[in-house]
Amino acid sequence: MGHEVFRYETHKNGTARIFWEGRCVMTLGGVRGRRLVEDLEDADEERVQYLLRRATGNFKRGDERRTRSQ
Repeated sequence: MGHEVFRYETHKNGTARIFWEGRCVMTLGGVRGRRLVEDLEDADEERVQYLLRRATGNFKRGDERRTRSQ
């Protein structure tokens, strides 16, 4: 995809913190966090970026979850 470069940190308790442009955009814990950490361990850089993009979704838009006014 674009020039997005995600970075991540993993912690012993199974949580993963995902960073974009130096800012933490998401912290995943529990089952989702452990599953992401396991998937990231053996992934090449392209796959890592894909997994992190997928985990964060469309966080950059900001308005995708806005409800309709009635």
